[in-house]
Amino acid sequence: MTQTLPGARSAPARVPGDSTARILRAVAILACLPYIGLKVAWVAGSHVGIPEGSELRDPSRQTLMAVVNGLSVLMDAAVVVLALLLTRPWGLRAPAWLTALPAWAACGLLAPIMAGFPAQLAARALGFDGGDGGRSSGSGGTFLAEWVFGMVYGGFIVQGLALGGLFVLYARRRWGHLWRGRIADLPAQGPDRALRRPVAVVIALLAAVPAAVHLLWAAGSDTGLSQERARDRGGDFAVLEGVYVLFALLTVVGVLMVAFRAGRPVRLALPLGLAWVGSAALACWGGWLLMTGLTARSAAKEPTALMNLTYAVQMTVGLLVLTVGGRFFRERGSAGRAAERPTR
Repeated sequence: MTQTLPGARSAPARVPGDSTARILRAVAILACLPYIGLKVAWVAGSHVGIPEGSELRDPSRQTLMAVVNGLSVLMDAAVVVLALLLTRPWGLRAPAWLTALPAWAACGLLAPIMAGFPAQLAARALGFDGGDGGRSSGSGGTFLAEWVFGMVYGGFIVQGLALGGLFVLYARRRWGHLWRGRIADLPAQGPDRALRRPVAVVIALLAAVPAAVHLLWAAGSDTGLSQERARDRGGDFAVLEGVYVLFALLTVVGVLMVAFRAGRPVRLALPLGLAWVGSAALACWGGWLLMTGLTARSAAKEPTALMNLTYAVQMTVGLLVLTVGGRFFRERGSAGRAAERPTR
């Protein structure tokens, strides 16, 4: 049964729970099942998809792998919960942070995969050497069977598309008024206006650090890379590094457009969307790469100081944009509520 917005005289608005949302929800949940099933099988001791010689079969790593795989199951199970949250009536009553933050994190983790994996496949199809791409165990054996990468990353892409569609429907219903209009409609003055431009410049300068380093690595340099990463460079590695540069640029463009009111005829949703996706990708993957570096078990795999610095700054930029964006939306919401109050 459809619902109408208060005071609306047009056709019923699309709301979470309609046929489109139900289809997307089913797709998102079904896309999680192969990955969850594979991880559960590994926790249970199965070696499906793990070839002989892979370090994942090392008995000394079984406890660590059980913990990591268990956490992976919980992370993908959170996608199921998020899909329900975005499509059930009670989801509209949930605190804003309970939906926005998980959606932002999911976007950050999935967007680079959605862009990078197809680009890697395209590069290989054009004849570029994919290199190791993380598929080797570093000891002459294969890390995982090739079909595992296709199944897992393919599932992530489907999850990302479905969740993205669900969040757009949900956010349009709950917060659509916050990004209506064009950049030209942004007020020239406001509570945070004096700080917005300097903060945007700081964000741009900070983002230039990881962007420059990732671009250097994408171009073929091994400066500042660990021994293993330098050895395993190839087309896949170059594409992934280029993807990180792309998301840094998207973040900077979105932030500067809003702060300096650049591209005035452009709809406000565009720069806000760029900043949302870009900042999430920078923060989540910067944090993930920092965390995985802590589990390095050999000097060859241990991240260098430049790698840690790059990932730390990358994560900081993403979190800074998230913080500034939160203030921006609160300001927009307060201004809207003030405009709706009756005058005396």
